[in-house]
Amino acid sequence: MADDSPAPESRRPSRARRVLATALRRVQTAARRLPAFARALDRVSALAGAIAAWALVPMILLAVAAATTAITDRHLGTSWSTNALIEGQWYLFAVVFMLGAPIALAKGAHVRVDALFGRLGPRTRHWIDLVGGLLFLLPFAAFGVYESLDFVERSWSIREASPDPGGLPRYPIKTLIPVAFALLFLQGLSQVIKHGAALAGLPEDELGLPPSHTDHLDGPRDGEFAG
Repeated sequence: MADDSPAPESRRPSRARRVLATALRRVQTAARRLPAFARALDRVSALAGAIAAWALVPMILLAVAAATTAITDRHLGTSWSTNALIEGQWYLFAVVFMLGAPIALAKGAHVRVDALFGRLGPRTRHWIDLVGGLLFLLPFAAFGVYESLDFVERSWSIREASPDPGGLPRYPIKTLIPVAFALLFLQGLSQVIKHGAALAGLPEDELGLPPSHTDHLDGPRDGEFAG
């Protein structure tokens, strides 16, 4: 005959244990969604990178025009060269550099100065990028956004322009500084999520990590150095 008596208090999970189990399930659910969030951030960086890539075309054309007009002015006595041409290519180079930084980070195309990094195993690389992103990259990008806001606000308040005759306004291009730092922060957050997910055991080829992390054939195992 079945025993319908209530379970002893010792067999019932405590309230704290139930709350902890519920919280753990929610964290696990959120963790499974984080890689999708990281891929969404990657798409934002890809869009910024596409803008940077297309900015190369007018930048090159302006550089050619500036060089050509300078030569004709010198040898033919014309006055076609203007500061607007020169500054225009500078501004477009700033667009390429600032909007291209996040996608360079996503693709692993940024410069690494650690000569030992390539000689380490995959998990060690993930740990380095995870800790480095949390301690250095994200605080640096956030600080860049914070510090540049007043700088940009002052530039807009006076409608800052070039001090050179015929130059371009400077306040629009300066607006790109906090935007670039914000995009770098978002891509850094994406990288932190992906490295954390890789350390948690998610397949690396599904995380969109650069080749330096996903290529196990070229790298030694953890704890070993390449000979």
